[in-house]
Amino acid sequence: MTLDERKTAFVELGKFLSQFSENNTSQKEGVLCNDLFFDDFINLIKLSQSHNGWFTEEQVYFAAQSWADALTSQNLDKWLNEYDFENVQPKTVGLILAGNIPLVGFHDFLSVVISGHRALVKTSSNDQLLLPFLAKYIVAVEPRFKDYITFTEGKLEGFDAVIATGSNNTARYFEYYFKNKPSIIRKNRNSAAVLTGNESKEELVQLGEDIFRYFGLGCRNVSKLFVPEGYDFTPFWEAVYEYRDIIQYEKYANNYDYNKAVFLMSNFKLLDNGFLTIKEDSSYSSPISSLFYEYYTNTDTLKAKLEDEKDQIQCIVGNISGENSVAFGQTQKPQLWDYADNVDTIAFLSKI
Repeated sequence: MTLDERKTAFVELGKFLSQFSENNTSQKEGVLCNDLFFDDFINLIKLSQSHNGWFTEEQVYFAAQSWADALTSQNLDKWLNEYDFENVQPKTVGLILAGNIPLVGFHDFLSVVISGHRALVKTSSNDQLLLPFLAKYIVAVEPRFKDYITFTEGKLEGFDAVIATGSNNTARYFEYYFKNKPSIIRKNRNSAAVLTGNESKEELVQLGEDIFRYFGLGCRNVSKLFVPEGYDFTPFWEAVYEYRDIIQYEKYANNYDYNKAVFLMSNFKLLDNGFLTIKEDSSYSSPISSLFYEYYTNTDTLKAKLEDEKDQIQCIVGNISGENSVAFGQTQKPQLWDYADNVDTIAFLSKI
């Protein structure tokens, strides 16, 4: 297949996914293979929460729409035009995927096959159904992909390179096990927001999206706030109150009750609004249903701190410049060229 043929197949996938949204799912004319896949995808979305309690219909629909927005001809061209695929010899790339949010491993999968390599995929037990379904759709649209996509439940074998995502602990295992192969090993990361106290209510409401989307389980979810000395949290509380219904989800509510109890038993000082706790803490990784915050005195010192700790940070929300900076409300809408951990996956794949 040529690069243009591969891109065309993924554009068709984008068109397919564009039909599905929480409030307006309907078939569109001209979408390929709808007769085979449309109803089955609706059923899969409805069943997702039974396989993973965090994968509610709302969250899966959001993920599908995010990829529909990304997989356009214009976006694929903009993403891939700067790379040279002329000398790429197909290799087998093992993918060990995370499962914290729906389709979290899709970008790695897309990067491998769009660049002309073969994907040997080991899905997370938390997200075993969505990506294989979309892979079947891709093969139906372009049958030549059949020889380029393999899913395995066992030990990875017969691969030339690997992209593995896990915790800091599993990353050490990955680094040892794959030490003789070209690899990208991803570890724990979290995202932060830098507030000045001058944010509009709209910006703070959008920040709530960065905090609560996917129940805060993604590495791009904001789990830490940096606020100036003397910061008044009242406008923040008023803005995020729009997300109060999140406490109606049992798994989230259980985490809220548990983590709040742990904090209180440890005599930590908390701010609490009934569905979110905020605790002053220097670390980035806060538990589900909680945020950490830290005071800063001046922006120059803060920028230096964020630079020193960049290996812990996926992205930074707020009116602050930097390569990881993201506008309010946009953390879970990354572009194709927004690489996880700032590691250029396509550049890596073009050199293996």
